[in-house]
Amino acid sequence: MKLAITGKGGVGKTTIVTLLSTVLRNKGHKVLLIDADPDMNLATVLGISPSTKITPIVELKELIAERTGVEVGKPAPFFKMNPKVDDIPEKFCVEHKGLKLIVMGTIRNGGGGCACPENAFLKTLLSYLMIARDEWVILDMEAGIEHLGRGTAIGVNHMIVVVEPNMTSVETAIRIEKLSGELGIKNLHIIGNKIQDNEDTEFIKNRVQDIDILGFIKSSNTIKELSRETGQSQREIDGDSLTQIEHIINRLKAIPVESAN
Repeated sequence: MKLAITGKGGVGKTTIVTLLSTVLRNKGHKVLLIDADPDMNLATVLGISPSTKITPIVELKELIAERTGVEVGKPAPFFKMNPKVDDIPEKFCVEHKGLKLIVMGTIRNGGGGCACPENAFLKTLLSYLMIARDEWVILDMEAGIEHLGRGTAIGVNHMIVVVEPNMTSVETAIRIEKLSGELGIKNLHIIGNKIQDNEDTEFIKNRVQDIDILGFIKSSNTIKELSRETGQSQREIDGDSLTQIEHIINRLKAIPVESAN
């Protein structure tokens, strides 16, 4: 199953990605994580040591130039729009405690703005990862989905918007719903995060209109440590949080898989 996780900045997207991947790994699933957020914090939250060499794909200038048929540092009015990428995951992913991670680097206007070799390469790679891989693929996106091209959207089984109990977060979710519809994404859902009490739950329920809510993740000390990205992700995540995530995964499995077309 291929999941794209998005939402307003600061709502806890990367934390949710970490929790989802932890539960899936613990259940024996193969999981590939894609960090497509310009902040590139997923490795930190996963607990990968800062000494581990992780090269964002966008920084592979010579390889990208070779695959797209251009020369490094020179203007490229013409380049290959569908370069070879099928060998990239195994060469450049980092493995950590049974999870695979690929860091994409900044994707500039990938949905239809910058026409450049780097973007062509990243978009082709994203599409390949979301369509061709035989594992759970979870895409940690930047806020919004304007950079998500239709080629990538074709492989997305579920778009999940992480929402916290405030109006700006909800407004972002509603905007993402409109954009995802334009891309043809069939299954859009919400996960409520940082929930303190029933009032928070009701706030989200009453304001997300008709968007399906997969579940709610309550605030906890270990979740707080994860979101602070202080290296505390090595410690055990509390059972309640994992149980909440497990319920969400079970709900996803029960929904008929339908990708964009």
